[in-house]
Amino acid sequence: MPPTLEELRNRYGSRYKWLVLLTVMIGTMASILSSTIVNVAVPDLSRHFTLGQERAQWVSAAFMLAMTLSMLTTPWLLLRYGLRRTYTGAILVLLAGGVIGGFSVNYPMLLTMRVVEGLAAGILQPIPAIVILRSFDANEQGKAMGIFGFGVVLAPALGPSVGGILVEQFGWRSIFFVVVPFCLVVLLMIRRFLSVNSPLMGDAKALDWKGLLLAGVCAVSLLNGLVHLHDDAMQAIGLLALGLACLAIFVVYQLRAKEPLMNMKLFAYRPFAMGALVAFIYGMGLFGSTYLFPIYMQMALQYAPSDAGLVLLPAGIVLAFTIPVAGKLADRYPPYILVSCGLGLLALSFALMAVGATGSSYSILIAWAIIGRIGLGFVLPALSLGAMRGVDIGLIPQGASAINFLRQLGGAIGVSLVGIILEWRLTVYQSGLEASGSGNMTGTIRAFNETFLFVAVVCASAIFAAWRMRAKPLE
Repeated sequence: MPPTLEELRNRYGSRYKWLVLLTVMIGTMASILSSTIVNVAVPDLSRHFTLGQERAQWVSAAFMLAMTLSMLTTPWLLLRYGLRRTYTGAILVLLAGGVIGGFSVNYPMLLTMRVVEGLAAGILQPIPAIVILRSFDANEQGKAMGIFGFGVVLAPALGPSVGGILVEQFGWRSIFFVVVPFCLVVLLMIRRFLSVNSPLMGDAKALDWKGLLLAGVCAVSLLNGLVHLHDDAMQAIGLLALGLACLAIFVVYQLRAKEPLMNMKLFAYRPFAMGALVAFIYGMGLFGSTYLFPIYMQMALQYAPSDAGLVLLPAGIVLAFTIPVAGKLADRYPPYILVSCGLGLLALSFALMAVGATGSSYSILIAWAIIGRIGLGFVLPALSLGAMRGVDIGLIPQGASAINFLRQLGGAIGVSLVGIILEWRLTVYQSGLEASGSGNMTGTIRAFNETFLFVAVVCASAIFAAWRMRAKPLE
């Protein structure tokens, strides 16, 4: 018989809430690791399954899309089933996706397991923040968030590094199996530390399945439409039109729904509306570049997978230590200034990649990556703070969820766009170089440089929205 909450609190005392946080943090780190570790294996997967970039990018984009949609269901699942059952179910799904994905015999099977992993990751990601807000006193929430945040930003830094070593030594299948030990440890911790009578359980209202379905059809149609732009214009236009139509219907439906997935009243606040736009655009740039960088290191610069993964490790460590500093600065300076500066550094990092050459040393590449992660560190804490200022207190939970949703949706679209643009430029240069008899590597480098330039422009464009996050002066 699983222990009750009262029994666990009596057994562990004041340590209990920290044990619960550690349990949910490890599971969330495993889900984040599964999202970033695959990027360094994309060239190997492309060779194994004979994929072009427009299909290979779905390995990342499908995961992110599934995660984006499933995270909208987490509050309902917690109310309906409680923390123990919801968390156990999500970890088991993540474990199944990792094991079965590692034994994939074809591309559709591989892609299906990435979607399964993404669904589990989306459910897991909001849980630690909810636990902190519900289980910790106000004077401990900052410390708890800091510990959780450090682990969350360290996981994406370790993902490509660990993935590069695994791919080089054991092949692409090993990147799926890496989540197995994490999941097994978490399942043991769940049995020991999570109670059967969760304090998060309550009166679960009906889940807005219609809104979720509309959001899913919209996102899938838009992403597929983008993929077909360069090979079937009519099909692309049809899919994009369907996606935009579903988006319009979703907005109208959410305005009328009694329990909407996304409360549209939030967008009446200018700081929130601009902050949401920033979250979407910088999600495009951030996740698009995270997908692009390891491929660039291997295909254009001819680095081994382990070297391609390790180049992001110092930048990730710098990011982990930048976030607490940026959080303190957000208490002293207007958030829109910090967000604008951070986006500028992020765009500069990608622009430096775009003008780089094959002669750039490994240390220079690390330095450019660090510049971008410092910028990201300034954006993360200030964006939520700036977007939420002035928002009615009753809308804050929905606002936080909406910002996270839009950032992840932008990330899925960004990964898709990066893969499409890269494949387009590779095809253009390959055709031109074959006609002239020149070497193919020059065209590969140019294609990557132009794709990095696109990412830099995307991030720079978000600065205009960030500057408008300032609240209107009182009249």
